[in-house]
Order: sequence, then structure tokens, then C-alpha cells
Amino acid sequence: MTQPTDIPREHLSTALTLAASGMPVLPLRGGKAPFGNCRACVNNACGGRPNMKTPGPCTCPAPCHGWAAATTDPNILNSPRWVAAWWDAVAVAYHPGGAGLTVVDLDNAAAIAWARDTLPATRTVPTTRGEHWLYRGAMQSANAVRHNVDVKSTMAYARWLGPGIGTMTALPDVVRALIVKEPAPARPVSVTVPALAGGGVCPHRTPTYLDRGIAMAEQRITQAREAVHATVYRTFLAVLSTHGRCGCLTEAHTARLFTAAQAKGETARHCTEAWTNALTMLGLTHG
Repeated sequence: MTQPTDIPREHLSTALTLAASGMPVLPLRGGKAPFGNCRACVNNACGGRPNMKTPGPCTCPAPCHGWAAATTDPNILNSPRWVAAWWDAVAVAYHPGGAGLTVVDLDNAAAIAWARDTLPATRTVPTTRGEHWLYRGAMQSANAVRHNVDVKSTMAYARWLGPGIGTMTALPDVVRALIVKEPAPARPVSVTVPALAGGGVCPHRTPTYLDRGIAMAEQRITQAREAVHATVYRTFLAVLSTHGRCGCLTEAHTARLFTAAQAKGETARHCTEAWTNALTMLGLTHG
């Protein structure tokens, strides 16, 4: 398709070249930000494309929705609405995750020094204030993983500043670990511990039996890979069904269970609710 002579050929040509290589691209306006939503999509009237997991324009079609507008389709890039955007564009951006890449954005010399000491060498691209380190593989994006360090991959965009230098390395675990947050400290909670709820005598001959049961319960919670909330409830239910009627279960034991649950992301409120529901299910609450 013949382009009008007044279109900024450099940006469009770069975009088409990148798209042909499988890299989803989009134009950036002044301020190096994506174009705002068109009138048909303002306030997410079209359904909110940024909430989707894959790049591509909505049905307008226009370079809307930030990173999610990125595309490899030359027909879209050459469409009238995109041509108008290229006319106003100041740069080309791309969606790293859509290209199977991760960019570690190092914003100053100190960040670069940290990366050289910490991260595997890979392809680097100079930026205005620092460097982009490109790795082969996609991951979740996150800002400020360290001071002046961002990770751009899925659901994010990066400015195209050239191919860079060096051999691109496979995305290492040390980069993936940058976005993993340390679990919040467990909050102390006050819970009800049944005291001889059944009116019987403790059947446990030694404290070892109870300690082993609590340790197994902690392990069950800690090893949960999914349905953590349900696992916590079922574990509380099992502990109370075995130890809740004899009076040997103390607040120290339940604190261990709550700590294990909160380390998996459960809130203190959810722990208390699960404990209360288990008590109710077993008839251990006092009316």
C-alpha cells in the first residue's frame, strides 16, 4: 500500500519491520506514552481491552488501550486511524511479553552496576538514563522491583531503542524472583480454644502425639499449591476433630497453624473465620 508522503516513514517503517519479525508494536505520542482511548472506547466502554492477556486492538480499530493495542498485523498498522497516529507519534514501542521477551529496565548507573553484579549477561540496549537488559522468555511485569529497576514483559510496553548488543540469554530465575514479594509477617490473633468441650478425659498419652499432629498440619498448609483457603479450612477441621474435645489444644498450637496459613497469603480474618467455621461444624462452639 502506498503511503502518503507526509507520514513519518521512519517510525512506520521501523514498526513494520519489527512486526514482520513477530514483535507486536504500537506508536507512542508526546511524553513517550501510548495514545489515549478513542471516543468509542473512552472509560472502557468497549470492554476494557487492557484486562485481556493478549495484544491486539479492539474492534474500533485504533491504537487504543496502551500495551494491548500492540499488533503485528501490517494491515492494521497501515490502516487510516493508525496512519494518523503515526503522524503524531514520537517513537515506536513494543509489547515484550507478546514477543516472548522480558526487559529489565535499569534507570541509572547504580542500577546498571547492580545488574552487572547480580544478573546473567544478556543483550543490552542503551537508554536515555540507563540500559534495557533483554532476556528470552516472558513473565509478569512489575514496577520498582528495586530502586530504579522495573521489569517489563506481559501487559506492559517498552520503547524501541534499537536491537542492542550481545547475545540474548534465556530468562533466569533470578529475574523471575525479582517480582516475588516476601510474605507479610503473621499477625497475632486471638482464637477460641475448646477446653474439654466434650466433657471427656484427654486420650493423648504424651504431648508428642499432639506436637506431631500440629507439625503435620503445618506441613499440609505450607505445601498447598492451590486452593489454599480450602486447604486451611480442611486442616483446621482435621486438627479440631482430633484434638479439639480433650482440652490439650492450646493457643500456642493454634498460633503455629495461623502463622503457617498467613505465610501462604491468608489474612488473619480469613484464618479466624476458617477456625470458627470448623468449630461450628464440629459442634465445639458454646451456645
